[in-house]
Amino acid sequence: MTRIRRKKIGPPQSSMALMIRATNKPESVVAAVRREVQALDKNQLVHSIRTLESVMSEAVAAPRFRTSLLGVFAVVALILAVAGIYGVMSYAVTQRTREIGIRMALGARAADVLKLIVRNGMGPVLLGVALGLAGAIGLTRLMASFLFGVTPTDALTLATVSVSLILVALIACCLPARRAAKVDPLVALRYE
Repeated sequence: MTRIRRKKIGPPQSSMALMIRATNKPESVVAAVRREVQALDKNQLVHSIRTLESVMSEAVAAPRFRTSLLGVFAVVALILAVAGIYGVMSYAVTQRTREIGIRMALGARAADVLKLIVRNGMGPVLLGVALGLAGAIGLTRLMASFLFGVTPTDALTLATVSVSLILVALIACCLPARRAAKVDPLVALRYE
C-alpha cells in the first residue's frame, strides 16, 4: 500500500516553497516569517527568501536573452537583405542602362522607368514574403514553445513583419530606380 502511494505522490521532497502575500513591502515581513516557521518547526531551515518579482525575473531571464539575441539576428538579416536587394538592383540598372536610354528616347517618361525597375525588384520580394508567411504559418506548432504572450498565428505580428520587409525592400529598390529614371537618353545610348 505504501509503495503504491509513493508512486502516485512521488518521492519525498527535500525542500518546500512558501509564498506569502504582503500588503506592505515584502522585505519588511522576512523576520516575522522566519519567527513563525521556527515556532512551527525548530528543525526547519528558512533560507533564500525572495520576492515574487525576483523569482519571475529569474524565470524569464533566459527566454528574454534568447528573444533579444533573435532580435539582433533579425536586424542583421534585414540589413543584409536590404544591402543585397540594393546591390542586385544597382547592378541590374547598370546592365540595363542602354535599354533604359532606348525606352526614354522612344518616349518613356521617368515615372515609367521608375515603375519598371521597382516592379522588377519587388516581384521576388513579394514572392519571398508570401513564401515566408506560408512557412511561418506552417511551422506554428514548433514556434509556440518560443512565444510568450502572443499566439504563433498572431495576425498583427505577421502583418507588421511583412509590411516592414516590403517597405524596406521598396526603399532599396527605389534608390537605383530613381538613378535609372534620371538617365540622359543620349548618354545611355552611348553607354557600353
